Amino acid sequence: MSEPARHYQAQDSNGRPTPGPLRDWLAAMKAATTSAEQAPAVENVAAFERPASPEKAEPQASSWSPRVVPPPARTESAEDSDVSELMAENLMLKAKLKVESDRYDQLQGLLAQELRRLRSHVEKEMAELHDLRAERDRLTELQTIFVEKLDEARARSESDAEALAQASSDRDLWMARAEALAQPLFQKR
Repeated sequence: MSEPARHYQAQDSNGRPTPGPLRDWLAAMKAATTSAEQAPAVENVAAFERPASPEKAEPQASSWSPRVVPPPARTESAEDSDVSELMAENLMLKAKLKVESDRYDQLQGLLAQELRRLRSHVEKEMAELHDLRAERDRLTELQTIFVEKLDEARARSESDAEALAQASSDRDLWMARAEALAQPLFQKR
């Protein structure tokens, strides 16, 4: 490992220092690339938008964005450090993406659980409503049967009252006939 890699503290545009394990990782990557002497050239840096100078850079609001590395000087160690910084930045972005993905999965799980709970509550309420409707229909049917029996009892009572009135009038008629027939027997001769 080279001495500047150990003491160099990389900072992104927001002024946050790179954590220790990333610094160690950067140093290890730099050592691996210099030992293999196959450092990839960073020719397509124009894919990133970068300001003309750090003074002209607009400050970011509350959202975090990747740090843009200024164009490297054409020395081998500068290219290695830029590639290492880009790789470290990529690892940090992947970690943040994983954290956000985990949060998203947790939120989806909570929403699914809440939806299942609400669905079971609605199903329970619908079952109770169905039971109430069945009870209402049963009571309506019993009421209809009761009204029919009550009407039959009234009709029977009225017919019995008519028969009683007829029997009473027949009795009165027979009593009058019996008195009329019995009257000559009790007369003096």
